[in-house]
Amino acid sequence: MKLLVLGSSAGGGFPQWNCNCPNCHGLRQGTIKATARTQSSIAISENGSDWLLINASPDILTQIQQNPALQPARSIRDSGIAAVLLMDAQIDHVTGLLMLRERSSPLPVYATQSVLDDLHSGLPLINTLSHYCTVTPHKIQTDQPSFTVDGFNHTTFSVIPVSSKAPPYSPHRHQPSTGDNIALIIRNQQTGKTIFYAPGLEKIDAHVRDAMHKADILLVDGTFWSNDEMIRLGLSKKYARDMGHLPQSGSDGMIDALKPFQHKRRILIHINNSNPVLQEDSAEALQLQREGIEVAVDKMTIDF
Repeated sequence: MKLLVLGSSAGGGFPQWNCNCPNCHGLRQGTIKATARTQSSIAISENGSDWLLINASPDILTQIQQNPALQPARSIRDSGIAAVLLMDAQIDHVTGLLMLRERSSPLPVYATQSVLDDLHSGLPLINTLSHYCTVTPHKIQTDQPSFTVDGFNHTTFSVIPVSSKAPPYSPHRHQPSTGDNIALIIRNQQTGKTIFYAPGLEKIDAHVRDAMHKADILLVDGTFWSNDEMIRLGLSKKYARDMGHLPQSGSDGMIDALKPFQHKRRILIHINNSNPVLQEDSAEALQLQREGIEVAVDKMTIDF
């Protein structure tokens, strides 16, 4: 089974279109050692032709162009995207659904009730798509041991509710509900190998830590290096934790949280354009290298 990283950046991508922080400006000017990234999304496949898209990035069209496997061309109109699974209702994870509107059959979308509700009301993408390809919603139960996706016969998914933030247009923004944000354990039933995927993590509770212990590969939130990163750069008045992300540095940050899992493959994803680890020769990037922690990049593949 193959996991393909379609996009490894946080919302806005890298460089962000309106940002002149040291990273974005340096990449445009060619004065830093860094690699451009599109907004966070992954896809998995059992056969190399049919893919489950996990989160639908606004950059999905670029990602399809960059990954020919998603366009197998078996007919005059074709797509390798068999279904979409959403982990939250954030703009940078759902608005790519609109780019799939020319699909010739209803688009299967797997999501929790909280996310489906947000996509019917606060950001009514499902209603909009009813005028185009239409959506076939599949409700993910947060309390079920595991579930499957139609057409993926050797893969099971387990939901791990996590602490993060619902989008600003959600009624749950300041009153969190179970299912606003989830992590996944993705299991290859043939090999027994598992991936823990959590692009948004505000904190690592006991049940999240237990799930991480059970996985072979950890693909987790790498949005910010420090809690006050956006404030120091003058990009926001919010701390990383205010936005639902556990920063990497600090005594209780992601680096420390990953230390008990040194025997596993540990990869950071959803990297914000402000994060100094994007500069590949920065002190922060070198620290991650010493810790044995990888930083995801677009088109990275993981076999499991």
